[in-house]
Amino acid sequence: MRVLGLVKASEVPRRGYRWYGVVTAEFKGLGALNLLMSGTIAQWLFPGDRVMAELIEEPKRVGNIKILSFEDYRLWRLWEGEWVEVWPPFRTETSLPRRSIVSGELLYEYRVLVREAISEGDFRGIVELEQYHYASREEVVAVWRCPVCGRYFESNLPPQCPEDGEEARLQEIRGSLPSSRFLIVELIGGRPYEPRILAYVRVDTPIPLMSRRVVEDGRARRERMIRERVFREDWFHPTFWPEAYEKRDELVKRYRELASLYGKKVARVMLGEELWKTSLMNANTAAARIARVVVHPDYRGDGLGVLSVKMALRWIAERRVPEMRRRKHVVETIAQMARYNPFFEKAGFSYVWETWSGRPVLMYPLTDEARRMLESFLKQDKHASRHGGKLYRSRYGQVDPLSGPIVFKNVSKSYSSLLDISGLRPEVQKVLKAFGVEKRLVEKYVLKDVNLEVMPREVVAVIGASGAGKTTLLRLIIGSAQGWGDEAYKPTSGDVRLPGNVRLSYMLPGEREPEFGDETILEHVAEKVGDTGAAVEILSMTGLSDAIFYRARFRELSTGQKERAKLASLLAERPNLLIIDEFSAHLDPLTAMRVARKISKISREAGITLIISTNRPEIIRSLAPDKVIFVGYGRATAMSYSPETLKHL
Repeated sequence: MRVLGLVKASEVPRRGYRWYGVVTAEFKGLGALNLLMSGTIAQWLFPGDRVMAELIEEPKRVGNIKILSFEDYRLWRLWEGEWVEVWPPFRTETSLPRRSIVSGELLYEYRVLVREAISEGDFRGIVELEQYHYASREEVVAVWRCPVCGRYFESNLPPQCPEDGEEARLQEIRGSLPSSRFLIVELIGGRPYEPRILAYVRVDTPIPLMSRRVVEDGRARRERMIRERVFREDWFHPTFWPEAYEKRDELVKRYRELASLYGKKVARVMLGEELWKTSLMNANTAAARIARVVVHPDYRGDGLGVLSVKMALRWIAERRVPEMRRRKHVVETIAQMARYNPFFEKAGFSYVWETWSGRPVLMYPLTDEARRMLESFLKQDKHASRHGGKLYRSRYGQVDPLSGPIVFKNVSKSYSSLLDISGLRPEVQKVLKAFGVEKRLVEKYVLKDVNLEVMPREVVAVIGASGAGKTTLLRLIIGSAQGWGDEAYKPTSGDVRLPGNVRLSYMLPGEREPEFGDETILEHVAEKVGDTGAAVEILSMTGLSDAIFYRARFRELSTGQKERAKLASLLAERPNLLIIDEFSAHLDPLTAMRVARKISKISREAGITLIISTNRPEIIRSLAPDKVIFVGYGRATAMSYSPETLKHL
């Protein structure tokens, strides 16, 4: 049953306002009903709003009050002749398949639930994830408030009030606005050790004012109100702008009073609470702003950022987030990291300009009208036409590929060892003699008469049982490339030939690996590659795309993150030949597949010849190698890869 009604009041408490709110509406034939909903939605409904409710359950009575709980109803608000769905919150299931970049074969898949954050648990989960967005351990990302005395605290974990002994309740997420809405991405069917929330997107109203920075003849010039020159002026106004509704002198005075009592950060939160209601009531734009995208660090670089942004765009378009009033025409984001990571552009955003402070602005049109305006600007504006809407330009680019193949010509490698028990204890000698062991020279071919080629740009997997000779084969390539005379790195007979332009990076775990000191990961990679911007790009490529990793030391990383840091270190040397023994041996299967898929993609795009040894089928599938070399019993046999190849394992 659907009934029409009129909002009479909305109540959103100062404590826990994001997840608790009550809207009272008068409905025809039903009288007044109290609708329970999250505070982030209730705060946008005001007296006089025309609404329509669909009752799923009969109202519950508490005295003279009739209540519809969270799951008892659906609600729409009428705006400019259109019904805008308000409740229940946006919620949808989707999947992100990860396929072989060569064959298209499905490797693994993320099944996720994408929904608006509405509970205190949701927002606590966001706080946990938000900590990964900051570069310093000391950075505090949440403000809490004692439910008894109202005292504020700054902490990343729920603090206990020293006055009342009560656990403080989450009040605010640092940097967010009262108008902010949050979309979370939850893993479906995750294992107990996997995170519940993989990512979140914060959506805000547009910033109040925006100017473009234009540099001509070496001089910077400010172009004010730049958005309004491209799109309709009323699309961005009136926005959430508390300062616009108070006299500046009075605002500054009140801020100083609060700052003297509680500190600057807490003062900003408290002042915002005092001004938010008026500003919310006035805000009504045809645009939205993606203010934050955070992906769990263990899941970065695997497409979840792009998925999160695309789902946020759908949410904004369908629900007219954040205000739920006017139809949305355009979504903006202001993101410095877009210079180094193109996931906004992969989601369909176009770069338009830099703000006066030098931060890139990207736009996404939601309607045909907005698309025409944006395309016209990118073509006709003399500055925008130079970049054509593209911001990201790879600073890593391509390497100079190997000028010829790696050739094994009649290569043999043998080892000899003398077994002599004369120096052992008598009781040990007695046991060994019982097996006929006294003194013996053991000679063994690890590789014999091997003939094979590895072509430039190929991705090659070397497969074989432990001790079969995989590492020996890799050592011979490394020794030839480096010109080493060490016995372990040269063949007993035959030739290993490499082209003259070889530039090698390699890793033999426990033998030769990248060396890290006390420098930060960003400093380490930047020093190698010689370009800080390219260093950020390399870290992003290997899944370490956040400031907390840029500032971290190698010793502070988890095992999986260390594996990625080692890869970043190797890539920073800009090799055209990359050799890795026992690839991702210490990683769990899913993480190993992510890393393998990524390094295969990077190598192909950059023109790197990649040779990896592994026995793990999931890694081989994710690499999708051009060639597989089977090593064992002195032989090394090369064949083209196909999914059927794995049966040989």
